[in-house]
Amino acid sequence: MIKKLIFAGVGVAALATLVFGTGVFSYVRTTAGYVKDGMAETVPVEFQIDRARGLIQDLVPEVKKNMHVIAKEEVEVQRLDEQIAQNETRLAKEREQVLKLKTDLSENKASYNYGGRSYAPTEVRQDLANRFERFKTGEATLASLKQMRNARDKSLTAARQKLEGMLAAKRQLQVDVENLQARSQMIAAAKTTSSYQFDDSRLGNVKELIANLKARMEVSEKLVNAEANFHDEIPLEKAAPENIEEQVTQYFTPGADKQVTMTEKK
Repeated sequence: MIKKLIFAGVGVAALATLVFGTGVFSYVRTTAGYVKDGMAETVPVEFQIDRARGLIQDLVPEVKKNMHVIAKEEVEVQRLDEQIAQNETRLAKEREQVLKLKTDLSENKASYNYGGRSYAPTEVRQDLANRFERFKTGEATLASLKQMRNARDKSLTAARQKLEGMLAAKRQLQVDVENLQARSQMIAAAKTTSSYQFDDSRLGNVKELIANLKARMEVSEKLVNAEANFHDEIPLEKAAPENIEEQVTQYFTPGADKQVTMTEKK
């Protein structure tokens, strides 16, 4: 089955190359681009806005990670500051002791008394040499600690700047998303106020129904008015005479034909 699919794919590729030539791959890329763009256009805006919110929320673990790095660096810098302070105190004391032994040896005594014990000049000189080497080692260690402290401080500053940048970018993205949400709602509101022929939503159907009902009501009103205005009798243009009541009385009175005739002739 897999072989058949492979052969079929090769055949399609060969046929496409035969039809479109060597530029078949450009056709494929262009078609894929159109398909991708078309699919992106079909995704609802609200869905994309929710997706943007989700991506912004995904930045939270990275923010917390940088906060952890900052906290760790702050602890390291504080520890180095404490070590530097201790070493500086110790070196200051050792420096005093080295200088004291040097001053004592410059007196060229036969013996030296320290802490209730007597020491020969060679012993004092050897102790001075040992102390001096230890002091120089301590100074080198202190310099290294200070260099480490400066490096940690730079790392801490960089981590803080990165965190501040991420937080600022995150806040701006949240503002942008809210603006997009507001614009989307304004567009939706504009669509609801437009004419129903441009609205294929349920609201448009309701508008069309109401418009039809209004038309029916107008037709019914016109029919009622027409029935009130039309009569069975043909209306006469000539106005009724003022003595119409007298003429009717004479007409229906016996022997009044002549009077009616004479009245009509007049």
